[in-house]
Amino acid sequence: MNIEVATKPEARAWGAKLSAEIGKAVLGQQAIVERMQIALLVGGHVLLEGMPGLAKTLLVKSLGAALGLDFERIQFTPDMLPSDVVGTMVYSPTDGSFSPHHGPIFANLVLADEINRSPAKVQSALLEAMQEGQVTIGGVTHRLPTPFFVMATQNPVEQEGTYPLPEAQTDRFLFKLLLDYPAHDDELEVLRRWGSATRAPEVLPVSSGREILALRPALDDIHVAPEIEAYILAIVRETRRRAVEVVDGVRMLSFGASPRASLALYQASRGLALLRGQGHVSPALLQEIAPDILRHRIGLSYEAEATGFTADAVVAATLAAVAVPS
Repeated sequence: MNIEVATKPEARAWGAKLSAEIGKAVLGQQAIVERMQIALLVGGHVLLEGMPGLAKTLLVKSLGAALGLDFERIQFTPDMLPSDVVGTMVYSPTDGSFSPHHGPIFANLVLADEINRSPAKVQSALLEAMQEGQVTIGGVTHRLPTPFFVMATQNPVEQEGTYPLPEAQTDRFLFKLLLDYPAHDDELEVLRRWGSATRAPEVLPVSSGREILALRPALDDIHVAPEIEAYILAIVRETRRRAVEVVDGVRMLSFGASPRASLALYQASRGLALLRGQGHVSPALLQEIAPDILRHRIGLSYEAEATGFTADAVVAATLAAVAVPS
């Protein structure tokens, strides 16, 4: 299939029309929507964390509707099996054969709702799909559709009946986004738009999977200077230095960011530059996007958690400690 490469103005227009359409249903989350667009462009996945009732599910459903892609929602529960996600082999009594039955993972956009409620076997099945773009059913590998995007949600306050995601799983997410309460005016507009029993906002398709694939090659046209590459490595390696540093008898980090974090910073900063209509990656873009990439890739020590220290505070201190290239 011959896909014409898009230009930076076309990518910026694509992001604007997608944000406007999603904004019909979800208000005041422009930064979150932009990060989701970046993940689509670079082929990454997103972990969304927020309190109940902040429209996490509505946000993902609206994204799927605006893109016109195949959408599936998986509500994770403690009694789930891997076959509930990827599918299973079904026996046919007429001819005595087995045939694969595809699960809900076979969609372009998959909402993994409350992913931390699923046991380890289910999480591992989802891990293969996210990392490899394929699943195995009955010993046979099946490719997933393209583009393929997983948006997982989790509740930060409920602990009963949950299985915290292991570091190997969270590292597969390009972003970990924190959803906050809406501003006063946005919440007032939510009442007016969703308060009617008969007239709910309708999100219409304004893009397609083909358009996303056409935009992806334009990422390679975004210039990353050698000084910016060195800046990316310096940020990531500073988190590792802090993992072995002891200050006043306290070590703030148990581990630093992996090389996958360096690659994520490189790719995501290119995606942000493309959506902003810029031809190169600047230090300001890296500083803006670094918390969403690093907060789930560094491990706070017990002492740091006990003193109320947060991952975002570590990232801010890391950025402040690394010299910014001119």
